[in-house]
Amino acid sequence: MRVIVGMSGGVDSSVAALLLKEQGFEVSGATMSHWGSSDFFKRLDNRLSEKPETKSSHCACLSPNEEEDIEQAKKVADKLGIKHYVIECSKEYEEIVINYFKREYMLGRTPNPCIKCNRYIKFGVFPELIRKSGIEFDKFATGHYARIEEKEGKYYLKRGINAKKDQSYFLYGLTQEQLSKIILPLGSYTKEEIREIARKNGLETADKPDSQDFYNGDYNDILEAEPRKGNIVDISGKVLGTHEGFWNYTIGQRKGLGIASTAPLYVKELRKDTNEVVVAFKEDSLNEGLYAADINFNTEIKPNEEIRCQTKIRSSQQPKNSVIKLQEDGKVKVVFEEFQNPIAIGQSAVFYDNDTVIGGGIIESVF
Repeated sequence: MRVIVGMSGGVDSSVAALLLKEQGFEVSGATMSHWGSSDFFKRLDNRLSEKPETKSSHCACLSPNEEEDIEQAKKVADKLGIKHYVIECSKEYEEIVINYFKREYMLGRTPNPCIKCNRYIKFGVFPELIRKSGIEFDKFATGHYARIEEKEGKYYLKRGINAKKDQSYFLYGLTQEQLSKIILPLGSYTKEEIREIARKNGLETADKPDSQDFYNGDYNDILEAEPRKGNIVDISGKVLGTHEGFWNYTIGQRKGLGIASTAPLYVKELRKDTNEVVVAFKEDSLNEGLYAADINFNTEIKPNEEIRCQTKIRSSQQPKNSVIKLQEDGKVKVVFEEFQNPIAIGQSAVFYDNDTVIGGGIIESVF
């Protein structure tokens, strides 16, 4: 079986290629080039030329050091004795991921570009462009920490065995067709085991730092928004301070508000129409539940049927006990067993039955 491994130049995808080769697959590697030559990337490059601390960072998906990452992936491929290709995806990446990121932030929402990228770029456009370039393969593999199981013709996305590194949250949007064509060889390993495998096999990526975020610099580099002074207000509308743009804040943020208070204040709401940032004490900022839209289910759910499951609303959070109900309009209502810290509209809610992903959607409103 011919397998193409999406190689980022990091340790995870390097070991994924190694393991698959050891298992007898005919393995090739491909690296996605998404730092393009458009006007947007030229402007971003110019801004980063004045920020050496960001320019020198290697720990981000959107990295100005793409050429070095590509070279690293090629070295690993050479070490493993496999072919390596570079696939140009910058136009699609800008249209699908960058523009979505900018649009959502300027609407007062908190996007998750990694989820968008996985569904439409890494497991969508990228393998399609590989095929269009004339490279034939049967399966597409990555270094994500998650598992895929097939049962009676149905594919199930499951959490990686290492809860701290589990990345199933970022993959919930994958369709049955996509899951059927994917191999995730790292789902049954811990990060420490993967690094040790890389060291024993002499891979240069063994101790390369983990990718931590979509972008390591100031998000304003991407948003390109001019400062716009507005008010920071409490839930009664009382002005407590000022800011330079609501997009500089995230729901649940506590630090960096610049407001003196008798108890910690948390960002509760971002109002784009009035350019206001609403803050509240913790007891006034908690949410009981949410409504999610743009739902992708990997199991059959009947409208108005209540299902007890666990719901994850942040990538760094463990799933919380909840009851979900599919509404007649296709949205899902989620009620948590316990009140949650402020929930960010625009992020994803992912539903689990223990270690199996039931589905998920984009958080549209909270209550």
